[in-house]
Amino acid sequence: MIPGPITAIPRRIMVMGPPGSGKSTLARQIGTALALPVWHGDALFHGPGWVPRQREDFIADMTALAARAEWVIDGNYSSAHYGTAIRDRLARAERIIWLDLPRHVTIPRILRRIARHHGRIRPDSAPGCPERLDLAFLHYCWRWRSRVQPSILRVLATVEERVLCYDRSPALAQLLADLRTSPHRLRHGPG
Repeated sequence: MIPGPITAIPRRIMVMGPPGSGKSTLARQIGTALALPVWHGDALFHGPGWVPRQREDFIADMTALAARAEWVIDGNYSSAHYGTAIRDRLARAERIIWLDLPRHVTIPRILRRIARHHGRIRPDSAPGCPERLDLAFLHYCWRWRSRVQPSILRVLATVEERVLCYDRSPALAQLLADLRTSPHRLRHGPG
């Protein structure tokens, strides 16, 4: 729990939301604007060929990152299977940005991302993981709001005093101003 209002920009920031919500892009923008190191959950989770890394290795890496003094970390990884990975980040994060964008926004973004980067490795992907059309992933994205989001919202409710929620992509200047405030009850910032 953070005592009193925050007047300085936080130095440990999580960016969460559905696939295609712009987590990685926003994390990079925040990192550049605030001179913070940026870590992408997907790049830590996958090994070459999109093979998930060993659970223990992934959790150890996330725990080590969360222990650092400064960071921006994007990605969710909130399931019971990876519970420790999010618990450590939540305990240390000074702010959690929740991008609550609707499916009619995220799915087209995912399809554009696949088309734009197909066969190449994106900056937020692990080495050896070129962008590809993956029907199982698209199915996961389609069902994300009903299958994954409820458990994330339960986790975020435990730290709601540090959560900034956006239902559309926030402008960076507005987001940086919002980071100085003390959010309350998963409040929605202006988009």
